[in-house]
Amino acid sequence: QVQLVESGGGLVQAGGSLRLSCATSGTTFSIAAIGWYRQAPGEQRELVATVNSGGRINIADSVKGRFTISRDNAKNTVYLQMNTLKPEDTAVYTCNANILGRIYWGQGTQVTVSS
Repeated sequence: QVQLVESGGGLVQAGGSLRLSCATSGTTFSIAAIGWYRQAPGEQRELVATVNSGGRINIADSVKGRFTISRDNAKNTVYLQMNTLKPEDTAVYTCNANILGRIYWGQGTQVTVSS
């Protein structure tokens, strides 16, 4: 059974940093494309960043230059480093895995940025 567990969320002041982790189990992690999404209250879920099995990265324009995504295949984990956080980054951040066309989601972690 594929499981994704996010961690690293919390409350931070504007301008601060957080690193989110998405730990996976139950699958061959190296073949998975992993994405981070976020959803603020009353808003639609939006893509933040993805990294595929070959290491190709895609970053949303809204966070480009502030957020980076990386993967550690030895630890079956993907990281989202978030710097220079803004109040508008406040959202529930969730990771998903695309494994041979099947999509799996984690439960999400709350990120709150105070002004």
